Amino acid sequence: MTATQGRPAAGDGTNGDLAAESPGATESPGAGEGSAGRSDTVAGVVGQWRVVRPELDTGPMEIVGRVNRCAALLQQAESAPLRRAGLSRPEFDLLGALMRTGHELTPGELARETFSSGAAVTKRLKVLTERGLVERRGDTRDRRVSHLRLTDAGRDLVDAVMPEQLAYEGAVLSPLDDDRQNELADLLGELLSRLEGHLRTRQP
Repeated sequence: MTATQGRPAAGDGTNGDLAAESPGATESPGAGEGSAGRSDTVAGVVGQWRVVRPELDTGPMEIVGRVNRCAALLQQAESAPLRRAGLSRPEFDLLGALMRTGHELTPGELARETFSSGAAVTKRLKVLTERGLVERRGDTRDRRVSHLRLTDAGRDLVDAVMPEQLAYEGAVLSPLDDDRQNELADLLGELLSRLEGHLRTRQP
């Protein structure tokens, strides 16, 4: 995933794709205000649960539900820079992984870097290699293993798209000022670290 530290210039307008789909603008019928006077779609869901099951602690839903809702909206939003480049977000993530790591990766390593399944990576790599953005090199010791790297065209494309994509994501986050964005990044980072640590300890 890309970082979102860049800030768009005033009047950039690149967040238009998502503005109409913001949680507050898509409130479900019958949605009521949740705790602290919130009025987004998740607050409506929480309010309904409080009516039918008032004994339940819906606090976790207010966080997990909002994280999931934000993720769904961001995935649905069409990103103009990627669309102009003819790339899907998962395809761009693969190109970005090859760029930022600075060395060749196997398909399995790419899957781990992009939190994707092996089958999904294989399908995306087929598209990217056919477009001449990624090239394969066979392993000299094991024919079953291939090593992947960006072509010059792939590197040029990432170099061109990355600044535009960061500006787009900055525009999406622009309703929050810098301090609030940093606070949100810290909280999400803490949650993610704890979740990743918890999952690692549960693995056999």
